Amino acid sequence: MDGGVPNIKKWVVVYPVYINSKKTIAEGRRISVEKGCENPTCIEIGDCCSHLKLPFAIEIDKAYPRDFMQVGRVRVLLKREDGSLCNPAIPS
Repeated sequence: MDGGVPNIKKWVVVYPVYINSKKTIAEGRRISVEKGCENPTCIEIGDCCSHLKLPFAIEIDKAYPRDFMQVGRVRVLLKREDGSLCNPAIPS
């Protein structure tokens, strides 16, 4: 991309189902139940990224591949192209 517009295609993708404590690992949850939250939305994940001062982009028109009823995802930039962290307090 040119003109200073970031290439969000390389950013980390976070689907709400990844952190949904109501889902099982087979349904797509990627973190422990204790660290998850109930039925998160893309907007809430975006608010968290904003609070943590991480660049993010909400893609509301995308769906989770395993369940097309789970709509929306968030792209987050954790590391810049040179490998440096966007927010050194958040390594992953």
